[in-house]
Amino acid sequence: MTERYGKLTLLLPLMFVLLGILPVSAVEFAYKSALDDQYRILSKVDERVYINGTYSHHANILNKISARVVEVQDDKAKIEATFLTSESREGNVTVYELNQEYESTFWRSRLGRYEIAPIYYMPVVRDVPTFPGRDLKPGDSWQADGEEVHDLRQGYGIPDPFLFPMTVNYRYLGEGTYEGKNADLISIQYSIAQRADSYYDRYPLYPRRITGYSDQIMYWDRREGQPMAYEENFSIVFDLSNGDSYEFTGTATAKLVRSRSMDKETVKDELERRIAENGIPDAGVRVGDDGVIISLENIQFKADSAVPLPGEMDKLKRVVSLLKLYPDRDILVTGHTALAGTAEGRMALSLERARTVATFLKDELNIDDDRLMIEGKGAGEPVAPNDTEEGKRKNRRVEITILEN
Repeated sequence: MTERYGKLTLLLPLMFVLLGILPVSAVEFAYKSALDDQYRILSKVDERVYINGTYSHHANILNKISARVVEVQDDKAKIEATFLTSESREGNVTVYELNQEYESTFWRSRLGRYEIAPIYYMPVVRDVPTFPGRDLKPGDSWQADGEEVHDLRQGYGIPDPFLFPMTVNYRYLGEGTYEGKNADLISIQYSIAQRADSYYDRYPLYPRRITGYSDQIMYWDRREGQPMAYEENFSIVFDLSNGDSYEFTGTATAKLVRSRSMDKETVKDELERRIAENGIPDAGVRVGDDGVIISLENIQFKADSAVPLPGEMDKLKRVVSLLKLYPDRDILVTGHTALAGTAEGRMALSLERARTVATFLKDELNIDDDRLMIEGKGAGEPVAPNDTEEGKRKNRRVEITILEN
């Protein structure tokens, strides 16, 4: 355990407790929630994929979750959350591509039980952790039901969330530290052995059997009543109705970060003032659902490529000076094109141009990969008609969103 978690601070107190040398203090674990609480969870997955027992590829998956408590009752809180997921294969991460965005609303009790409508795909793991509602001492264990939910619309055509239950085993390991802060350590383990019921027989392809396991250590913040982080080893195998077998195995980490509210109108006003002072051409600012958007119209690339013309780099450097005003905010870069060529070509070009801009910003700002995400919209969200050169000029743009949460 010391090799895996590097937590000598855990083992010595636990050893002395077991020997009866130190007094044991009991802890009751429970979530604490207050109205308008905001937090982010950053999760990274390092995964290897095997198809029919043969190695297929290596993937890095980044999940960004933003959550806000919108209502509190006696023993539960209502949470609204946004989940952004991205994937980069073979571990070659420069910037992460936004693959999917989910919205979810659910109630969570103080002991960790969920009330959530069956339409939601996120969170993937629910009712974990669930606490027993009694005082716990190091070494105490308990069991509770949990469930996993997967999105099988793409590739399988199954329109509803694919849900299966599991029994989760918990053990309170004692006190330790996480990033220099005191934490309670909880072991979380469960096995998966599930056969799909007849509901899925109507689809030509579906997981006939799901097997696997999850082995986690959670770092719990007793004072805040929230998890600080977790570390996980996992493996899950989908045996499909066509006889193929897909295995996903790897490690995952996650950490929770408290979020500061963003006064989006104030940020917008500040950026407009700075853009005018810096003389950044063809730049505008607006408030969006996810944050404040800097729109760079008519950004010039070499024909049919993602290589910026030399004059554009000066414009981007001046944008970097704006982004440095918000060092604790994540960034989303979105590429757009005018209506020319094929839809597939426009989408690919818009994504590559977003990647070029994001890579430049990452290097200039000297920030981690997980602070940036990209997406391509092709010509799907025009801001002007495409039947004039002026309209096309406005539609050839890159948008940089300073994310609220």
